[in-house]
Amino acid sequence: MTRKYIYLILAIFGFIVPYYFLISFLSAHGFDARLFFQQLLGTPISTFFAVDLIGSSFVFIVYLGQEGARRSMKHKWIYLVAVLTVGLSFALPLFLFVRETHIEPTPSK
Repeated sequence: MTRKYIYLILAIFGFIVPYYFLISFLSAHGFDARLFFQQLLGTPISTFFAVDLIGSSFVFIVYLGQEGARRSMKHKWIYLVAVLTVGLSFALPLFLFVRETHIEPTPSK
């Protein structure tokens, strides 16, 4: 299995697993933003993980802009939407999957 398809599998995994937990929360509590943030930031360790993830997502967005421009990748906005709606666990491997397409040598005719 190539690195490209490993990234695709990780992107699928990174979409399904976080949404499983989000859907579980929404099923139990509905769309209760106050409770969501209360649980997200309720302890120092959960705040640590939230802040680390936000920081990592920001770094990815900067990398996305630079690497996307360097590789002349189109539709970079898709990965921004992915990181903001699903998360870094989906957006990063999805970006790396598409990036591999731009890196792979094209077959000679």
